[in-house]
Amino acid sequence: MTTMTSSTASRRWAALALIAMAQFMVIMDTSIIGVALPEIQADLGFSQGELSWVFNAYVVAFGGLLLLGGRLSDLFGARRMFGLGWFILLVGSVLAGAAGSVAAELTGRAVQGVGAALIAPSALTLLMMLFGAEPRQLTKALAIYGAAAPAGGTAGVFLGGVITEYVSWPWVFYINIPIALIALIAAPALMPAGSVGTRGSVDIVGALTVTAGLGATVYAIVRAPEVGWAAGETWLVLAGAVVLLGIFLAVQAARREPLMRLSIFRTPNLGAANLAQLLLGGAWIPMWFFLNLYLQQVLGYSAFPSGAALLPMTVLIMIGMIALAPRMIGRFGPKAMTVTGLAILAIGMGWLSFIRPDGSFWVDVLPASLVAALGMSLAFIPSLGTAISSARPEEGGLASGIVNTSYQVGSALGLAAMTAVAAGYGAAQLDDLPALTNGFSAAFVGAAAIAAAGAVLAAVTLRSGRSAAAADVEQLERAWES
Repeated sequence: MTTMTSSTASRRWAALALIAMAQFMVIMDTSIIGVALPEIQADLGFSQGELSWVFNAYVVAFGGLLLLGGRLSDLFGARRMFGLGWFILLVGSVLAGAAGSVAAELTGRAVQGVGAALIAPSALTLLMMLFGAEPRQLTKALAIYGAAAPAGGTAGVFLGGVITEYVSWPWVFYINIPIALIALIAAPALMPAGSVGTRGSVDIVGALTVTAGLGATVYAIVRAPEVGWAAGETWLVLAGAVVLLGIFLAVQAARREPLMRLSIFRTPNLGAANLAQLLLGGAWIPMWFFLNLYLQQVLGYSAFPSGAALLPMTVLIMIGMIALAPRMIGRFGPKAMTVTGLAILAIGMGWLSFIRPDGSFWVDVLPASLVAALGMSLAFIPSLGTAISSARPEEGGLASGIVNTSYQVGSALGLAAMTAVAAGYGAAQLDDLPALTNGFSAAFVGAAAIAAAGAVLAAVTLRSGRSAAAADVEQLERAWES
């Protein structure tokens, strides 16, 4: 009996390791391309403005299809969708790594995003199936799962530098292949089969309209500096985006089984926490994107030193997520820490805006990036926990899908907007270091403004007091201490 219990426990924690790895990988795929961007640009002929689409093609597909991925997981089984997602991610990685043109690269990145949109919600569902019956173990599992996302985002920067410097940029995509194969082999043995699925329909119209609407919005914002904000093309595409997103909302309101039940936003704190996550993504991702470009295109770092330069951020975020944030939230509450984290993030990015054409890592990058990383680590966990714990237990999966979508949508829109800002202030002039630096600085100022707006809105909209999120965090502390 003891042997069986020990064996079952070992298998369950091995399954958690695979789930955490899945979360790590789908987020890492947003950041691992950062250091490789200049080489991808040179080899495939991306313009400076188009370059953000190497990121956005993945994030638009990922964020736009997350809710559909959650619905498919409910209908056809989480383990089945988990495996299918890894297979699609593998295919997309092969396409992106082997790409010989801009269109082929963006197609591969979009296919990767589709795979990630199936992996992420099914992974969380599998975690709840494995640990949901034991609250004390669940809190440990959620802490590991929660830390995997920001760890993947920041570690991807360093790994991308190593791979680009010592192998070649296609391997920032090919690295997914052996990991996907391991996941496909291990998942049937480790993951619970659960039910085959539930009866119901799939909201294809909702999934297509929200993804197309998001993509059109990002496209219009990125293209605007080139064709003009007053150009007919800009306003026509934006109008189309509004129509598509309006259709999405109308379909959600009318369907008996929508991708996203709109009334869930009446839940106290859920909408406010999702807004905080959206603005957190909208501030953090542009900072990461343009800091990579500053290190390489202005300071002249090659790929490996550029990735290594951001390693201190990785370490600080891991410490903040696992050791600092839970204790701070337990003491001061999730609202206070969300507001404080966003404010510190704004300060860090405001500091980064003082970068110089003849600057250095030690003066212009390291101190400010550590301040920004501290802010990110303090704001991410409480806003995420509030968004998930505010919903009814039976809607935890939907709440998780919505908050993941909020962060990814914020990332895509924030990067699109800051790409437009940077281009307007000179970031397209690759041969003019002062102009290039001025463009990147403007992007940091814009990202700081997004974070500051997030802090103000969180202070106004989040409810304080003994929320479920605060209680959950205290339980998390006790579980880790035991």
